[in-house]
Parts: sequence; C-alpha cells; structure tokens
Amino acid sequence: MQKQAKRLFWNALLLGAASLFMRTVGVSFQVLLAGRIGAEAMGLYSLMGGVYGFALTLATSGIGLGVTRRVTENVGEGHPERVRPTLRRATLYASGFGLLAALLLLGTAKPIGLLWLKDARTVRPLRLFALTLPLIALSSVWSGYFTAVRRPYKSAAAQVSEQICKVAATLLLLSLLSPSDVESACCLLVLGGTVAELLSFLLQLLLYLPDRRRHFARAETESDGREGRRLLGITLPIAFAAYIRSALLTLEHILIPEGLRNSGHSHKDALTAYGSIQSMALPVILYPAAIISAFSGLLIPEMAESRVRGGEKRISYMIGRVWSLSLLFSIGVAGVLLSFSGTVGEALYPGTQTAHYLRILAPLIPIMYVDTATDAILKGLGEQVYCMKVNIADALLSVILVTLLIPRLGILGYVVTIYVSELLNTVLSVHRLLCIRPLQVRLFKWVYKPLLSIVGATAMARLLLSRIGQLPTSPFAAISLCSALTLVLYLLLLLLTGGLEREDVRWLTSLFRPRTEAPSEEKPSELSALKRRRKRGLKEGDVRHE
Repeated sequence: MQKQAKRLFWNALLLGAASLFMRTVGVSFQVLLAGRIGAEAMGLYSLMGGVYGFALTLATSGIGLGVTRRVTENVGEGHPERVRPTLRRATLYASGFGLLAALLLLGTAKPIGLLWLKDARTVRPLRLFALTLPLIALSSVWSGYFTAVRRPYKSAAAQVSEQICKVAATLLLLSLLSPSDVESACCLLVLGGTVAELLSFLLQLLLYLPDRRRHFARAETESDGREGRRLLGITLPIAFAAYIRSALLTLEHILIPEGLRNSGHSHKDALTAYGSIQSMALPVILYPAAIISAFSGLLIPEMAESRVRGGEKRISYMIGRVWSLSLLFSIGVAGVLLSFSGTVGEALYPGTQTAHYLRILAPLIPIMYVDTATDAILKGLGEQVYCMKVNIADALLSVILVTLLIPRLGILGYVVTIYVSELLNTVLSVHRLLCIRPLQVRLFKWVYKPLLSIVGATAMARLLLSRIGQLPTSPFAAISLCSALTLVLYLLLLLLTGGLEREDVRWLTSLFRPRTEAPSEEKPSELSALKRRRKRGLKEGDVRHE
C-alpha cells in the first residue's frame, strides 16, 4: 500500500506542478487579455464558451473516462491483450463524434449567434471553434490511456506545450493584427487556441504510438467487437447524461446576460459584469484547484484497480486520506483568498470588481475542492452514472435559479446560484459515497481544527504584514509574500491544534523517503531465497521423518 501511495503521490505532484504552471500562465494570460481587449470582449468570449462547451461534450462523449476505466480493468484482470482492441474502438468512436460535433457547430453557428446569443459578433468565432473539436476528441483517448497506465507525465507534457503555444500564438496574432473591435479580438483568441490544440494533438500522437507498441503488443486473441461493446457500456450512459447537463449549462450561460439586461443593465454592462466573475474571479478561485484536479484524475484508475482486485480496506483508507488532505488544503486556500482578496484582486485586475467577487466566492472553495475529489472517487468505483445524474440535477437547478433570481437581484443572483448548486452537488456526492463505502467522518479534525488554524494564521499574518508596512510593488511578489507567510503559520497552528497529527506527518514524510532495505542484514531478494530454502528443507525433513 505504501508503494502505491508513493506512486500516486509523485504522479500527482508531477501533474499538479504541470497544472499549476499552466494555470499560472492561464491566469497571467487572462490578466493580459483583460487589459488588451477589455472586459466586454472577455464577457462575449465567456458567453460563447457555453455553446462551445456543449459542442465539446458531444465531441468527446465520455471517451476519456471510458478509456481510463477499460484499460485499467483489462490490465487489472490480467488481460493486457484486450487493450489494443479497446484503443482501436475508442479512436473510431472519438473520430466519429468529433467530426459530428464540428459539422453541427459549423452549420448552426449563425442561428445560435443571432437567435440564442443575440449577438451577431459571435457567429464567426463559433465557426472557428469547430476546427478544434475532432482534435480534442482524439486527444481525449490518448490522455485517458496515459492516465490508465500510470504515465500521466506524457499527457502533462502535451498540455504544458499546448498552454505555452496558446499564449504565444494569441499574443502574436493580437500584436500583428491589432483588432479594432470585439468580434475580431474574439476570432484571434479562438485561432490562437486552435493552433495550440493542433500542437497538443500531434505531440500526444507521437507519445502514444510508440508507448502502445512497446507495452501492448498485438495478440492473437484480440476481439474488437467485445471490447467495443464494453467500452460503449461505459461511454454512452456518460455521454447521454453529459449532453443533458451541458445543454442546461449552455442555457444557463445564455440566460445570465439576458437576466442582467432585464435587471436594468445595458448589453455592454451585462457582458462586463458576467466577464468579471466568469473570466476573472472564477479562474483565480479555481487556480489552486490544479493540485486537487491532478490528484483526482489519478484517483480514477487507482480506485478502479482496487475495486477489481477487492481491495476494500485500501479503498476506505484512500477515501479518508483524500478527504482529509483536500479539506486541509482547501480551507487554507479559502482563508488566504478571503483575507487578502483586496491585494490579489487589485494586483491582477486593478480598477475592477474582481476583489469583491473573490471575497464573496472564497468561502465556497472547500466545498468545490471536496466535490472534485469525491466525484473522482465515485467514478473510479463505477458510479459515473450517478455522478452525471447529480450534475444534471445541479445544472437544472442552476437554470431555474438564474431565471428567477438574476432579473430581480442582478449579479448577486448569479452568486447565489453558484452557492446553491455547488452545495447541492457536494452534499449528494458525499452522501452517495458514504452509502456505498461507510467511513468514519472526523469533522473535528478535518474541518474545525483547520478552520481555527486558518483564522489564527490570517490574523497573525495581517498583524506581521502591518508591521512591515509597504508591500512589494510587484503584484506577484506581494501575493507570494502574503500567501507564503499565511500558509507557514497555518501549518504551525495545525501541528499545535492537532489538525496534523504525528501519524499524518510520518505518512507524509514517508512519501519523500527512498525505499528502505528490509530489516534483516540480507537484501530482500536474498531474504526471499533464504525463506524458500528453509521451506524446502522443512518439506525434505518431513519426507525423511516419514
């Protein structure tokens, strides 16, 4: 179990570092774009993101999770010869749905832009979005494969390259062409992303083909039809549920600016307010979640393998550890953002309402992060259909609340909608997990002690910073100083209050230690040989005695 924990930890650390790098670049990119093209263009781009999200759901249709589950189960059951047929069927599946989604978006871009989004400036960018759909669908197959075989660093390398290319290509296009209107700016944003997706597609293909040939040679017992049916048994239920949820989310994103206009905002002000939350505040809120997301993605094959092999004790142990670490981390992040929202908001987006929205949304961070980890555990345990039912209920409730609250409360109605939907999703997911895997929930250690520690840490940090006086002029340096000081104090208070116990510290430090030799003077291989010789000697002695 310790060896598996180390493997999971180091893979998660690698993916978390890559994801943090990408989100750092992404948030910095958003800051540059906000200053370059304005909040209205950011709002319009986010509005189109709802439609693109539905097209992307149709293009992938659950194939990433399906590949991860089937490859993990085939290897865990001792049938590696079934991996290649699974991957062949998955490639055909992704190609078909990717092309279908691209053709539908190309054909419906004009009516969607004019009738649904009610903005003619969205038609051309939506058509450009269609170019990326087949590429992303196929990349999802290879990403799911790398996750299943515990080589996520290959997928991470492609994602990092994609992010760097996206930023470079977009900034280059904006500099060379200097768009004079919102529509042109959005088109250049989409084109920059398309170039990056093409690079990611080619890089993942170059990493995938030799990996598959090396580890999963062609076998005589391959059966494409059987593996295709098993793959469809996972992907189609996920896909149909995802279509419903994505359609509801798209409707929600269309209704938000419409509701803001009905509450008294002009079209420009509505897009600006929507962009301030969707494209500025939420990326900052979700920035530290890169670590949780990376860890959660790796939990799916670990849970699937443990379920196939009957590792009930290991599953319960991992659930407890995941919840404990997720809460410790997310409560610390929430405390930092809540206490220093003004510093963060003004450093990243000066002169906007971002700091105000960060302060409002920060208490939601522990709920969002725990929900991410819990969903991954449920999917690994074969509960992906239940997860999609919960997500559909969440999206349906969001549409109802947006329709009712935003025309009356304005942007505050959207904030209330986010809170209610996230709470519902998390409560239902946690309840389901506790039903299928009963577990002792240590609320005092996992929640109350971290809350007490972060309150004390932020208070002490603010006191110490007030003694220092002027914060560094560099936004990055100011944010880093506030965060680092608070988190160091948070860890110290966790140790003092028992939020981190000795057993937790020993477990964490053991993940960084190299593997130790066996307690005997003999090496493990020699010790095993000695045991075998002794066992043979006992058998020979029994024969002689007879």
